[in-house]
Amino acid sequence: MLRTTATRSLLKSFSKLPTSKSSYSAASASFRNAAPLHQLSNKRPQVLASLVRPNRGQVLFITTKDGPPFDKIDTKAEDKIAGKELEADPEHVSIQSSAIPVLEGRTKENDPEMMGAIKADVATIKETFSLNQVPRESLYIGAAGVIPYAATSLSTVYLAYDINHAHANNGAGYLFSPETAHQLLDIITPIQIGYGAVIISFLGAIHWGLEYAGYGGYHSYRRYMYGVIAPAVAWPTIFMPMEYALITQFLAFNFLYFADARATVRGWFPAWYSTYRFVLTFFVGASIVATLVGHGQIVRTDSTLRNPVDYVKSDRDAQWEALEREEKERRQALAKADEEDEDEEESEDESEDDESKDEDDSEEKDDGEKKEAKDGEKKEKK
Repeated sequence: MLRTTATRSLLKSFSKLPTSKSSYSAASASFRNAAPLHQLSNKRPQVLASLVRPNRGQVLFITTKDGPPFDKIDTKAEDKIAGKELEADPEHVSIQSSAIPVLEGRTKENDPEMMGAIKADVATIKETFSLNQVPRESLYIGAAGVIPYAATSLSTVYLAYDINHAHANNGAGYLFSPETAHQLLDIITPIQIGYGAVIISFLGAIHWGLEYAGYGGYHSYRRYMYGVIAPAVAWPTIFMPMEYALITQFLAFNFLYFADARATVRGWFPAWYSTYRFVLTFFVGASIVATLVGHGQIVRTDSTLRNPVDYVKSDRDAQWEALEREEKERRQALAKADEEDEDEEESEDESEDDESKDEDDSEEKDDGEKKEAKDGEKKEKK
């Protein structure tokens, strides 16, 4: 079974392993002195006989006391060379090492292949952001559309910094108080979210317009679905909390960029549209991230900031206190008026009593005088 032509060629391949001439290195030396590969077929006698055995003669020479014959030193020749004086030979002398290029490989400064790759990458980046193929009208209008995003995100970052500064300096901000800055944020953030919903819907509507125009052919629902998905995702974000709305819009912008890039490859859009969308999506995404970072800073440092609900509650409490104070003053005024009326009535009663007493006294005096007059008359008659 082992005497077939296939097994003979296999044995020859084991006995004549391919070797390559290379410069000396530690890796190559360890590879040359490595033990042979042990396989299941190595236990067979035919294979063992054909395997190349390492030459261990050098090891035996090194372990002996005398050493190999070619390792003897000619002392006379060494003394003769030592007696000669060294002569200068600058033509054959170099300041560079001759071993480093062999061990580490030759390196060239400013390798043309490496520099060429770097220059190509730089040229690609410049070409991407230059947007030379984009029509000027689309470029200007697209850049103008990024301005609201940049303005709202930068305003959010500044207001967050102003709030943090106010809390670090006993409520004194650069331009606004923490309450005013919070109210401005409550106005700016819904504007950014609403504007993002409008832009996302517009990006989906572009697919409908090119489908109507027949640019790149007619693809029916494969193209119409982007115009439906975009507003269906965009407009519910205006009812979400701020963080969830911005994250959802960020994902929607990236999804639409991916869809537009695929559509450009398929020929549904002009060749420059994917690059144009990449640049605009980059700035919009950076603005959304800046807004999220600004709000995140406010949440960490402004735990005692009053929200609109607190303002409503404080206003309601102040109104109740004012009503209670007015009611109390009204009751006090009524009580005071009642007391004055009672005092007047009492004074009138007292005056009436005094008058009645005076009348009684006058009547008694008259009666007494009459009695005295009668008594006098009686005495005179007697």
